[in-house]
Amino acid sequence: MTTANKITISRMLLVPVFIVLALYYVGTDIEWFRFWSILCFALMALGDGLDGYIARHYNQCSELGTVLDPLADKLLLISAVVLLSLDSHSHFVRIPLWLTGIILGRDMLLVIGVAVLHYMAGKASVRPRFSGKLATVLQMATVLWILLQWDPGALSWLARLTAVFTGISGLFYLMDWIKQLSAHPSSAPSKI
Repeated sequence: MTTANKITISRMLLVPVFIVLALYYVGTDIEWFRFWSILCFALMALGDGLDGYIARHYNQCSELGTVLDPLADKLLLISAVVLLSLDSHSHFVRIPLWLTGIILGRDMLLVIGVAVLHYMAGKASVRPRFSGKLATVLQMATVLWILLQWDPGALSWLARLTAVFTGISGLFYLMDWIKQLSAHPSSAPSKI
């Protein structure tokens, strides 16, 4: 097990801790819980960059890491986005439901696309793109913005920017998968 994979697994294990801390803050109104939930989320977000840096610069790229790293991102962001989409009784500004729908829709598209490619072609190749990385960073920034309770007016601009890049990244993944499926023999017309 590489150091990069250990960091990724640690990020995954912190997701329920983050959720519990944020829920305790909403339930008790004790700022200490909000502080620790912010710290927990920030550690997971920084760990996302750290595990990738270690994997690339210390030649620790692994097939397991290519599966675990995006899975850790999805667990973190989906849980945070859904949690902050709920009515938290004025403790947190809510993430707009349309943004939650775009993020969840894009991630469902990713899962379905990988499953179809794996079933039809035997292997799904997901190439990381700048738009996808930027969408992830913007989603993390949106969550942090809300956790830090910064200006709600500026949040609407950040949410729009996040939605745009999340949508663009989803389209790029879709185009990549269509290209992969078109190149595979299973998509050729069958002879009857």
